[in-house]
Amino acid sequence: MAANSSSTGSKSSISAGGKPSGPSAEQVVATFQKMRQEQRSMASKSAEMEMQINEHSLVIDTLREVDPSRKCFRLVGGVLVERTVKEVLPALESNKEQITKIVESINTQMQSKGRELTEYRERYNIRLVGEGESEGQGQTAASSQDSEGSGSKSGAGVLVS
Repeated sequence: MAANSSSTGSKSSISAGGKPSGPSAEQVVATFQKMRQEQRSMASKSAEMEMQINEHSLVIDTLREVDPSRKCFRLVGGVLVERTVKEVLPALESNKEQITKIVESINTQMQSKGRELTEYRERYNIRLVGEGESEGQGQTAASSQDSEGSGSKSGAGVLVS
């Protein structure tokens, strides 16, 4: 019964405005969280690719000091293949360049997603917990929060509409 009356109450509060006001607060929050998760996954993928670039650089630097006719082994599609250094080195350099281009592309996508998130936050007046407190209390409250080490990062996952 209580669950039934609470759902009825929420329906009446949404339709009480009389005019269609766009997405509900829950939909806005869900969309915002989805957008943030997409941005996080892009950042994670970018970091993973940066690690691959570092690994490629390390191997390339090592192979440049080795005799070009020397045997080396390369993992291609889960199969270990025997090649020479002079065959593998250009392929590694090409892979590194391609990965670098992908990282640049991901970073530009991440920046545009960040701008999109900012616009979405401004459009629906979304504030993170701890972010809006300093606006109401002035600049001294924000500086005291930062000096205590309990800044807005502690509640970054919780949203206030």
